[in-house]
Amino acid sequence: MLLCHSYNKSKRGNVKVCSSLSFLFFFVDCVLPCLCSFSLTNLLSSKDDLRTIHKSIHSLAMLFTTFSLGLALLPFAAAQQIHTVQVGSSNGTLAFSPEAISAQAGDQVVFNFYPKNHSVTQSSFAGPCSFKEGGFDSGFMPVAANVTESFPTYSITINDTQPVWVYCAQAANTAASHCGAGMVFAVNCGPDGSNNSFTDFKNAALQIGANLSAAASSTAAGAYSTAASSVATAAYGGVTIAPAPTPSVVTEAVTLSSSTWTTVYSSYPNSPAPTPASLQGNVITVVVGGTDKLFFDPAHVTAEPRDTIVFQFQQKNHSVVQSSFADPCRPLTNGSVTGFMTDFFPVADNSTDFPTWNLTVNDTAPIWAYCRQKTPSSHCGAGMVFAINSDETSARNFTAFQDLAEQLNGTATGASATGASSSPSPSHTSAAAPFMRISSVAGVTVVLGAVLASL
Repeated sequence: MLLCHSYNKSKRGNVKVCSSLSFLFFFVDCVLPCLCSFSLTNLLSSKDDLRTIHKSIHSLAMLFTTFSLGLALLPFAAAQQIHTVQVGSSNGTLAFSPEAISAQAGDQVVFNFYPKNHSVTQSSFAGPCSFKEGGFDSGFMPVAANVTESFPTYSITINDTQPVWVYCAQAANTAASHCGAGMVFAVNCGPDGSNNSFTDFKNAALQIGANLSAAASSTAAGAYSTAASSVATAAYGGVTIAPAPTPSVVTEAVTLSSSTWTTVYSSYPNSPAPTPASLQGNVITVVVGGTDKLFFDPAHVTAEPRDTIVFQFQQKNHSVVQSSFADPCRPLTNGSVTGFMTDFFPVADNSTDFPTWNLTVNDTAPIWAYCRQKTPSSHCGAGMVFAINSDETSARNFTAFQDLAEQLNGTATGASATGASSSPSPSHTSAAAPFMRISSVAGVTVVLGAVLASL
């Protein structure tokens, strides 16, 4: 009773609760044992029996007291709630779900990060897409597209009932801004019609995104009009092709796991984000050729920086050589820039051991490639071409690239067969069948292969 009396003095808001507890303690600890002792005295003659019963009643009273105190404190513990919020989604939706919640002081908000690469960053109502000085920031949480469970989490504790404004900082201050697409969240925002409603907060973020897109479109339109004013043709043959897009140079800070770096890259229309899927990147396997197959499978892929393209060479004798959209069947040579080029990889028809060659993707620019085999006829001219990060919504898509290769038929002269690997960075494994390089004279490499005659 003295303990609860002291508590009453310091916590006036809980006088009724503690008064009830005081009475309960007094009744259970004092009155009940006395009543039981008095009654049992008349029934029992043995003092030892009476003493034993009194101890049992006292123990039961203490247990009941503890249980009653737990029940009294239960409403205080139940007042703290955990709110779960989904960040992004498995289908790539740029949104928090739910977008807004109400929470009490002491409540916890747990953010579950879904595929792509998002953040939970505190902002303000006046600046929905800008970091609030001194606010919280989860950092970027990259999640691969094939992850379906054990998503990474980030938690915050609500200290009071004041509004808390949040956004995803991915691609901030660019036309691809997640916040600018409406990826925002709020705790304890006002109702619609108030001066701090979630609707007004999200609309302000969308307006920022619209302004960024308009600025980017204006820049792109100027570049496109310059390119469209000239007639674009293939490297030879007089074939008209779609003009090349003009990339914009972007400088962006990238945070992945515990690593942060600044990247400068040329951003092309509809190119992937510059943030790798992971520090190691993804591995994408592409099969080159095969029995009665003159094509790459898949024929074109989307890859992010640090991804590795593993070319697996199957039956016949193929290679992978970097080219350009305007000149699909000749090695890329642009001033001091020389594209990658593999050796030929002869593979016997009955072989089950397939050699590989790896290409590391360093940026998001489109990469065009082909097989340079010309015996007994041009493989490139037959449509054996490949692309990385081609813009499939533009006129310079993979099908247009393949059609141009077939139209030109790879018959141009002066095609160099040499080339050193520069960017991206390649590596390769040993071939399945023995071959040796005899010489390299006047830009032509002579190769003898054990199964060369099988072409």
